[in-house]
Amino acid sequence: METAILPNRSILVMDGPDTLSLLERLVTNNTHDWDVGEARYGALLTPQGKVIADFIAHRTETGALLDTATNAVGDLAKRLKMFRLRAKVEIEVDGNKAAAITEDGAPDPRSEAMPKRGVVEAGAAPELSQEDWDAIRIPAGIPEWGADFGAADVFPWEINMDRYGAVDLKKGCFIGQEVVSRMHRRGKLRKRSVVLEGENIEPGQEVMAGGSIGEVTSACPTHALARLRTDRLAKALEAGESLSVADQSVHLIETGWLKEELAASLSDAGAD
Repeated sequence: METAILPNRSILVMDGPDTLSLLERLVTNNTHDWDVGEARYGALLTPQGKVIADFIAHRTETGALLDTATNAVGDLAKRLKMFRLRAKVEIEVDGNKAAAITEDGAPDPRSEAMPKRGVVEAGAAPELSQEDWDAIRIPAGIPEWGADFGAADVFPWEINMDRYGAVDLKKGCFIGQEVVSRMHRRGKLRKRSVVLEGENIEPGQEVMAGGSIGEVTSACPTHALARLRTDRLAKALEAGESLSVADQSVHLIETGWLKEELAASLSDAGAD
């Protein structure tokens, strides 16, 4: 795929010898054994465990470049500076840099179905339209800040961050870790973002299966992302209920991990 700048994304530059140690104690992904040029997916959470902003972080020789939503980058920068204290890290939004998909970039850590990601000079390539970008990310099952969720709106698992390698529950600490870890241990992950196949679907529409099981968060001509209650979804599928949106039948794209979670949800319900 030719290089194209992504819409509604900005680059937050973190530069200095304490960059990795600062990120390690604040964000969800680990920063150990991180090669220069490698991209990692992560987020900064509230103390209550909800996502303030997610990002793809590119390791540099002297720090990291955080590719994040334009409408979230200011708040993300402010909060990272607040926690910086005496750490030797410069944190600034760089308007001369742009997030892009490019053949020379790093593999997207969330999915092999996604194009490689990189950082280029602003204006160095044409900008991809939001419609064209949605047609790439939505079928691949990738929720996006500003479309599928906002600041302090969802827990990491509700946008599948734990399934995309963004949450390291074994690292020393990060903001919100206690809540996230406790919910994972208890198996109380009741909502997931899933891919639906169908036409004429619009954000905000309810997903029905014998009753409402969730809501569409974003859509493109052939697919949609929806955040659903997995317990209700599992029961509906077991009962042979079909899924519909606005009275039109839609098809659920089931990944391997989703099938496992739906089966576990039924098992837990039976045990109760």
